[in-house]
Amino acid sequence: MKALAAVDVVIRRERSLGRTKGAMQPTMNAFDINALEPYKYLFFTGKGGVGKTSVSCAAAVAFADAGERVLIVSTDPASNMQDVFETEISEEGTRIEDCPNLTVMDVDPLKEAAAYRENVVGPYRGILPDDAIANIEEQLSGSCTIEIAAFDRFAWALTDNDVATRYDRIVFDTAPTGHTLRTLELPSAWTNYLDENSTGTSCLGQLSGLGDKRETYAKAVATLADVTQTGMVLVARPQTPTLEEAARSRAELSDLGIVCQMLVVNGMLEQATDEASGEMLDAQEKALEHMPEGLAGLRMYRNPLRSYNVTGLDFLRRFLKGEADRLMTSIEVERPDVRSLDDLVDELAGSGRRVIFTMGKGGVGKTSVAVDIAKGLARRGEKVRLTTTDPADHLGNFDLDTPGLSVSHIDEKHELEAYETEVLDTARKTMGDEDFSYIQESLRSPCTQEIAVFRAFADIVAKADEEVVVIDTAPTGHTLLLLESTQSYDEQMESTGGEVPESVRELLPRLHDPAQTEVVIVTLPEATPVYEAQRLRDDLDRTGIDSRWWVVNQCLSLGDATDPMLRARAASERQWLDRIDDMSKGLTVGIPWNASGDVR
Repeated sequence: MKALAAVDVVIRRERSLGRTKGAMQPTMNAFDINALEPYKYLFFTGKGGVGKTSVSCAAAVAFADAGERVLIVSTDPASNMQDVFETEISEEGTRIEDCPNLTVMDVDPLKEAAAYRENVVGPYRGILPDDAIANIEEQLSGSCTIEIAAFDRFAWALTDNDVATRYDRIVFDTAPTGHTLRTLELPSAWTNYLDENSTGTSCLGQLSGLGDKRETYAKAVATLADVTQTGMVLVARPQTPTLEEAARSRAELSDLGIVCQMLVVNGMLEQATDEASGEMLDAQEKALEHMPEGLAGLRMYRNPLRSYNVTGLDFLRRFLKGEADRLMTSIEVERPDVRSLDDLVDELAGSGRRVIFTMGKGGVGKTSVAVDIAKGLARRGEKVRLTTTDPADHLGNFDLDTPGLSVSHIDEKHELEAYETEVLDTARKTMGDEDFSYIQESLRSPCTQEIAVFRAFADIVAKADEEVVVIDTAPTGHTLLLLESTQSYDEQMESTGGEVPESVRELLPRLHDPAQTEVVIVTLPEATPVYEAQRLRDDLDRTGIDSRWWVVNQCLSLGDATDPMLRARAASERQWLDRIDDMSKGLTVGIPWNASGDVR
């Protein structure tokens, strides 16, 4: 058997990079910035954890080093560009000291919302009575304002003539797919709403001046659809789930009139020298052989797996150059002392907590951990309901046939229709024609969908009276916005004529009660996911929501890999595992790396 295994390893060593077989047999060249040359505006999108930020930042640095003036903007509410560039990034834009042609800009939705509110209210201070000013401020206190304020910044970078003149290239590092699709559909959604609006009202207030944005939104729609100016780059890993999500994104973007030009498959293992790396290479080839049909016709590129974390200018400059990593032949890897997922499930089963969230950066495996926790609790005799707040909803990828386990999906279209019907039925009973028309028009706002989905989320959490509710959340930024907005949603629902259900009123007290709610933070043993998880924990502390357990997924240091690339990555995990164990006070679960790398 050992001889056969040795032969197998030798065969794997001989496999050439990028060779694929099967129906599509895609040809994949090495990725570099020449592929992006035609486009002034560049968007990088894909499932969380595929390396969008690394690829987009490395491309921006390469263009800047080539003499171009480059602006890179993060539209991710949980941006980690400060980690990648190892410096604080401002909303106004930060020039990178050792890369003088590059300006980096973060869009902080909460700060943008505050500035947006003041921009709307400021001109009326001292002119309108105090109670009128207070009324406008109240109208602008909802989650819609946060969304539209962040979107305004995005639209500004995409359409402003001065920005277009100052920079040769404008790069957008986007949030994980679901949030990005929402952002990219907003120009059309708000343009349609403004076109059809006859009363001048919106959930953003009578004096919000949204009508003035009509031209900006129309220009944003035109720029996004212009294939001569805008390059849409899908990023994936050589793993089936990320390729499937890239295909779904392409289809949904196509429905919005936005064309994707290329796919970058990031993190390709180039050779195998032991059983673990051989299994990884097999899984990689299998995923590429069965490339989703929805990706056919795209230009395809590959980028190799790296042994290092892509932080700092030196590593960013090396990332897209195609140079082989300098690997040591012998590296000591110390096995970490961590707990198992069963330890966590045992503790939860005996704790009496009824609402359990899994939270973290996109691509760290929140869904798979939520599924394992839900199944584990069901096997221990609990009645369990599993659901997700992620618009991308990956629960369908798992076998959920477990006694005692129920699954809820939030159907956004269904929830929107149900909410609109309920509000209009109530309005018909209590309002005259003029007020009814006002409510009818208000419901056409793109924000209504957010309210309807939030209410569905509150209804599911309320089931904790009878079941243990396990909630797989969207990637960090989207989840934080959801929690930040919890207090303001009842005000929004009242302003659109909707009744505020008991489930919404009870939601925040339940989330703040550590006897009822547990947040499990999920991460990978790498720099960026750990930094983001640490910020998530700090944000949860500020909002008064308790978190204790951390789950570290895909730990190579819990295995026996001898391949130099995998051992280098395993050795680098130690500092992050130690850091996590300090923060969790020993409540750290480690999950061994699995061959497919299918972190869903």
